[in-house]
Amino acid sequence: MFRRILLATLALSSAALAAPATLTLKHDEGAATVPLNPARIVALDEEALGWIYALGVSSRLVGVGSAMLGPGDLTADGKIKPERIRGTFLARGDLSGAKFVGNWTQPNLETILALKPDLIVRATWAGNGNYPQLSRIAPTVGYSEQGSGYWKKGLRDLARVFGKQEQAEKLIKQVADTNRAGARALQAAGVFRKYPKAVVVSPFKGGGTYLYTKTRLIDDVRALGFKDGLKGDANVLGVGGVVSDEALLSLSKDTLVIVFPPGGQYNGAQDFLQSAVGQRLKGQTVVYTQEANSSWAGPLVSLRDSPALTKLILDKVK
Repeated sequence: MFRRILLATLALSSAALAAPATLTLKHDEGAATVPLNPARIVALDEEALGWIYALGVSSRLVGVGSAMLGPGDLTADGKIKPERIRGTFLARGDLSGAKFVGNWTQPNLETILALKPDLIVRATWAGNGNYPQLSRIAPTVGYSEQGSGYWKKGLRDLARVFGKQEQAEKLIKQVADTNRAGARALQAAGVFRKYPKAVVVSPFKGGGTYLYTKTRLIDDVRALGFKDGLKGDANVLGVGGVVSDEALLSLSKDTLVIVFPPGGQYNGAQDFLQSAVGQRLKGQTVVYTQEANSSWAGPLVSLRDSPALTKLILDKVK
């Protein structure tokens, strides 16, 4: 009896020793071998941060980057000021152990190196820099908004790393269920009789108006039941492109215009609404604003955006 117990114990110990301690992920910038259950994570932007938050592992963050934060938002020891976090998307997780590592496009590599991360996660695009340098610091994975599945792929990959696959699938299903519920509510209210089509436009301050064709709110808008009101190029990060005033002025009255302003200093919504084009489209326009410091897409984003946008549209057509 003792011998059988001993043999079983040895077999289990051998299996544990043989179990891989790493996982190779194929991502949009290549492949990276990452440790399972990494304890020190750097998220270089709100996109990556949202996935970390959704999986409930934000207490492992040692560094965070952003395009919307700067020196004035930081404490003396390089962390984000509590008042800058409070009431924003950043408050959805735990940033108490995370130092700011700079702009997501030009992160401070020395700061990241000093943090000794064992995983770096970022959103990316064709031509984005610093991947070789980041990979020399720690295994780095990058996901492009134009990549297949985007946030679902990023979420699922990280879920494998942290052993959170079941949680990831529940979140993905919850997003789909939420959009289906919104679609039923809009259908019941007769919204699609008035606005069968929709466009999502994002006015950047001093930088033109963008028509989103992928990922940024438009995926949820389509899932809610709207058809595309305008075709456009996706030559900017693979998610959209600048749309001309002439194209916007050509929109038919049965197209809902969803103004989706970018965050922070980039927000040009008021200028757009006061312009000749904005005034012409005023009767068929709603303005949907995300949480401050929100990522563009992800499960937490869709679970907020879809019902909030549904309510906004229902109020519009009352």
